[in-house]
Amino acid sequence: MFMNTVPEDVNVLVIEDDEIDVEVLRRAFRKNNINNSIYRAKSGVDALEMMRGAKAQERLPKPYILLVDINMPEMDGLEFLNEVRNDNDLKKSIAFILTTSARDTDVARAYDLNAAGYFLKDNMQELINMFSVYKSINQFPNGGELPH
Repeated sequence: MFMNTVPEDVNVLVIEDDEIDVEVLRRAFRKNNINNSIYRAKSGVDALEMMRGAKAQERLPKPYILLVDINMPEMDGLEFLNEVRNDNDLKKSIAFILTTSARDTDVARAYDLNAAGYFLKDNMQELINMFSVYKSINQFPNGGELPH
């Protein structure tokens, strides 16, 4: 059963190790009147802990959209996305790649892992434009759970 989710109820998890990039994203959201809650994880490992509620971490409430950097320490964005896709509870997460890597192999691998989109950081406005439209027209399921 689907609901008309208030778009601001969709949580955004940014998986990014660079604080400046996160602040640029937050400012771009504010400037474009995108009022979604933004959570940050500094690595894929941190993000998985937030999404699973592991290590005394409060579980990030669903529904959520992931904005994933590729080049990070501990676990890079593609390793993270692979882990998400292999987890029955997380595999239906909506993930967009936001990175500096324009390598064809990274783009191909991201889409092999069912990324919903691939954006370069030097063109952040395109991501913001897409996100504004996406969150306003997309229907999210009750409680953030997708039907099996």
